[in-house]
Amino acid sequence: MELYRGSNANQMDYNDDGRGPKSGKMFANNDDRLDSGLDSLKEEEFTDVETQFCRMSVAEDEPWRKVLTEDGDTYLHLAVIHEAKEAALKIINLSYGAPFLNIQNNQRQTALHLAVITDQPLIVEQLLKAGCDATLVDDHGNTALHIACRKGSLACFGLLTHGCRQQLPAILQTPNYNGQKCIHVVAIQGYLSLLESLIQLGAEIDAQEQCNGRTALHLAVDLQNFELVKLLISKGADVHSFTYGGHTPYHLTYGRANTEIQKVLYELTAPHLRELPDSESEDSDEDYEEQCISGDDDDDDNIYDDIKMMGQA
Repeated sequence: MELYRGSNANQMDYNDDGRGPKSGKMFANNDDRLDSGLDSLKEEEFTDVETQFCRMSVAEDEPWRKVLTEDGDTYLHLAVIHEAKEAALKIINLSYGAPFLNIQNNQRQTALHLAVITDQPLIVEQLLKAGCDATLVDDHGNTALHIACRKGSLACFGLLTHGCRQQLPAILQTPNYNGQKCIHVVAIQGYLSLLESLIQLGAEIDAQEQCNGRTALHLAVDLQNFELVKLLISKGADVHSFTYGGHTPYHLTYGRANTEIQKVLYELTAPHLRELPDSESEDSDEDYEEQCISGDDDDDDNIYDDIKMMGQA
């Protein structure tokens, strides 16, 4: 991941009362941001900021707790973003159980989201122990577990699923703003071991994504992933589940190249459910596949771009 890309950041300029930067900004505007503070400081500029982190004291009313960048990032966000482990751990230790840990920046990312994005399992573990809320979602509706599932981060996945047992059932039922629960994200990425783990942890194998009503098995057929199809069937996925358009997984094999998938589903699908619905073809499903599978999950840039919901940004 490219964490830094051309910044015009300036040194911090504090007000005399110590409440933070003058004019409410810590850094100058940067029009080429990748994502929140991921582009907020150049490597060499961050050295001075990290030194300030390490001088922090334990007082509850310390000004650094209230400092926000123009992108809503706290010192903790910045320490995680720049992988300043020592500074991040100190801030976490000074903030056990404090609401500060759950501050969301302008893209509604907590430090936990960013720790998963930057693949820092130690920080993820310490944030969870300190009381960071794993149910919070970013401005794409993704929990930290959604991100771990998309990235295929085994370490972060394990920490998130075992470090917040009480919250896990709610997290597994949470759809992002593409209508996808964690099981759909894993299916789209084709991570067999993570999908199996999610099922063992209680994820609903036949959960429907909210855009089109597809289950993980429908998605596996769409992606022509035979190994995923076999795994889902072996775990009890319903071959007779319908999309909102009335299509079973077998219907989605029409016109697809993988005859092995078609053969397996043909044999498992009830004869009266093998014919395509008369009402319409797969066009709407294929439009969905192109929009929600191919486009939004390719890389970190896409998943953190602005989106529109209900006609509003």
